[in-house]
Amino acid sequence: MVLDNLREGVLVPDIYDPALNPLYRDVLAHYGAVAMPCRIQDPDRKGKVEAGVGHAQKTPLKGLRFEGLEEAQAYLDRWEERWADTRTEKKPFLLPLPAEPFRYYQYGERIVHLDGCVEVEAAYYGAPPGWIGRMLRVQWDELFVRLLDPKTGQLLREHVRQKRGWYRIQPEDHSKRTPLRTSQLLWRAGRAGTHIGTLCDAIHRQQGEVGVRRILGVLSLAKKYGAAAVDEACAAALEMGVQEYRFVRRYLERCPQAPLSLQQVDPLIRELVQYRDLINHRTKELEE
Repeated sequence: MVLDNLREGVLVPDIYDPALNPLYRDVLAHYGAVAMPCRIQDPDRKGKVEAGVGHAQKTPLKGLRFEGLEEAQAYLDRWEERWADTRTEKKPFLLPLPAEPFRYYQYGERIVHLDGCVEVEAAYYGAPPGWIGRMLRVQWDELFVRLLDPKTGQLLREHVRQKRGWYRIQPEDHSKRTPLRTSQLLWRAGRAGTHIGTLCDAIHRQQGEVGVRRILGVLSLAKKYGAAAVDEACAAALEMGVQEYRFVRRYLERCPQAPLSLQQVDPLIRELVQYRDLINHRTKELEE
């Protein structure tokens, strides 16, 4: 298929190796076609592409005016059915349509999180081991999420779509050893507070990779409310047997912290007598 360098199809124009939109490329492959973008800024080399515009202007649309796009589209549909589809000289060269229509998808790039998952519309899907912190290409539709190697395009994992907040990790992707970055995260939790570290260890033991995001949430609460308040909330969670990040967050939200009290006496605070003597001394210097 010879085409102009439309932005929906060609991301980077190049006569020898153009970068095609992945969705556009897969649509053509599904229907057995290959895109051959023309050379840019060289209309003499793409006569068939330019001729199609003139054919549409001279044949079905010549001398006609329409009140809106709907009216024009209805007219073109009738013209195609009565005139264009009656041309049979090209039909012997056309391939039969595939048994199933092309399933359109969305695509993007995602970084694999510390829990070994990528996020797609607030749901989480596991990547193979060794991809933490690296970029993956992701395709998703209403039924599946596919993780692809960004260099080769190889399919790494295919998951069934999940609800918001749910996880989908294949059994072979569960790490038998604690990843280094997760161990460092647990060490930070232990440094923040004794009960914080104990709670985060319990979350990781119970939930595995899924609990990494909860541990990050606990540490973010320590930045917001202070390590002492969060350590107290974690102690309450451990005492009640509720080892959940959500419990700690609600505990801090519903239990207002005691207001800060200003100290009247401190080695850093100078006595008012010193300020009085300084003002009197400056005043005498100005009078002299």
